[in-house]
Amino acid sequence: MAQSRSILCFGDSLTWGWIPVQEGSPTLRYPLQERWTGAMAASLGEGYHVIEEGLSARTTSADDPNDPRLNGSQYLPSAIASHLPLDLVIIMLGTNDTKPFFNRTPYDIAYGMAKLVGQVLTSAGGIGTPYPAPKCLVVAPPPLTPMPHPYFQGMFGGGHAKSAELGQQYRHMADFMKVDFLDAGDVITTDGCDGIHFTAQNNLDLGNAIAAKVKDIFLRDEAQAA
Repeated sequence: MAQSRSILCFGDSLTWGWIPVQEGSPTLRYPLQERWTGAMAASLGEGYHVIEEGLSARTTSADDPNDPRLNGSQYLPSAIASHLPLDLVIIMLGTNDTKPFFNRTPYDIAYGMAKLVGQVLTSAGGIGTPYPAPKCLVVAPPPLTPMPHPYFQGMFGGGHAKSAELGQQYRHMADFMKVDFLDAGDVITTDGCDGIHFTAQNNLDLGNAIAAKVKDIFLRDEAQAA
C-alpha cells in the first residue's frame, strides 16, 4: 500500500474552529468534521493524514503585546520539526495582523507570511533526520465583514480594508516565492455572525475547495516526476 501523505494545517481561530457568537466570546469549537480541516480530510479520503495546528489570535510574525504565544513565526519551525515527515504545509493566517496596534500594511502582512513560507521551504532535516522540506500552500483568508460587538470593532479597526487586499498581496508573494496559492475569498465570504469567523457551511465549502487544490498539487508533482 502506498504511504499516506501528511499535511500540516497552520493557522489561527479560522483553523482552530471558532464558533462565531453575537457576544464575541467565550465560545466553543466546531467538531472535527465541521472544521474546514475535517471537511478537507473527508474530501481527500484515504491516503492522507491531516494535522491541525490552529491557535486563536495567531499572527504571521507579529508579537502580540498581551500574549507571547501568538507569533506564528516563533512556533512554525518547531511544529514542522515535530510532525516530519510532511508532504505539504498549508498556511492560512493574516486576519489578526490587520489589528491596528500592529500598524501593518497589507504588504507588511504578506511579508510576514513570506517569513513563514521561507521557514517551510528551509525546514529540511528537522532534528536529526534526512527528511526533505515539505511543499507549501498559502491560503489568503476571506475579508472581514461588519462586526456587531463594539470590542471587536475596536480590535479590528481599519482591518476591513486591509483584509480585502490580502488576497492580491498574497498572490504576488506566492508567485515571487514559487509556492502554491489559494484565495479563500474566491470561494467563501465570512458569514459568521461576529464578522470574523466561519459558519459550518463556510468551513465545508472551504475544506472542499482546499482539498481540490491539494489534489491538483500532488497530481502535478507526480506528473513532473514521471
